[in-house]
Amino acid sequence: MDLNLLLDNLTNPALLFFFLGVIAVQLKSDLEIPPNSSKFISLYLMFSIGFKGGLELSHSHLDIEILWSLLFGVFLALFVPIYTYFALRTKFSVANSGAIAASYGSVSAVTFVTAVSFLEMEQIEFGGHMVAVMALMEAPSIIIGVLLMSYFQKNKENKISLPSVFKHSLTNGSVLLIIGSLVIGFLASDQHARGIEPFTTDIFKGFLAVFLLDMGITSGKKLADFLKKGWFAFLFAIIIPLINGSVVAIISSVFTESIGNRFLFAILAASASYIAVPAAMRLAAPKANPSLYLPMALAITFPFNITIGMPLYLYIVNLF
Repeated sequence: MDLNLLLDNLTNPALLFFFLGVIAVQLKSDLEIPPNSSKFISLYLMFSIGFKGGLELSHSHLDIEILWSLLFGVFLALFVPIYTYFALRTKFSVANSGAIAASYGSVSAVTFVTAVSFLEMEQIEFGGHMVAVMALMEAPSIIIGVLLMSYFQKNKENKISLPSVFKHSLTNGSVLLIIGSLVIGFLASDQHARGIEPFTTDIFKGFLAVFLLDMGITSGKKLADFLKKGWFAFLFAIIIPLINGSVVAIISSVFTESIGNRFLFAILAASASYIAVPAAMRLAAPKANPSLYLPMALAITFPFNITIGMPLYLYIVNLF
């Protein structure tokens, strides 16, 4: 792997703010982002990336590559939770295995946003349809996770209502905002899009830096307690994303030659949801332990992907 690329990524200001948040927790600082501000920034990032993706998609011609990309994304969201579930069952309960599998089958929109910023820093182009791929990958893994839990649970009387889970996963705030912004960006004219460009583009990296600072603070708080739970969960949260991202970085070359698109596929396959899935699991799997599946995705997988994972997956894409 190109060490200069890794160094460039590790010295990215947005990423350094993430480390600042982690360090602040270790130093027991009172540094924090007000919850309302954090929620607003999160909504802004979802809105911005969705709108820009829709705008790019409106300038693209719907071809076989875009169709295959959408289908491949859905396939990943269905396949990953199935194979990870059976690996997790060697150590965890049905509920915890299903919730973790759903998290790793789904995607992290913030990881995707950070990856887009990374591509822009490296001046690598990517297709706007990749935002649609990300949006489509949110819900299927949640449904698969719930189906696995429902099938394998011993107490068959406590059936999980799939329609309510499906509705909850689709109406989750982050999912709805991404899909809605994508549609609005697709419908907007170039003239109207230029009118809000300073908001959607010019201040994007600044808000991303502040949001990653907040993510660093949140990760730092969850990391200490999580490490007490044993090594299996910790290793799973690194090895599974590494396998998923590396394999997809290679096989995605079958239907797209775009370096940027293949890189984003790798990131989507390697990421784990810590927003949409936990919200859905509160309804679908109340017996699952949030202090297990949430820190795995947020405190381990997320930092790994945005530090080492991104330059590694880009290296693999260029290698193959």
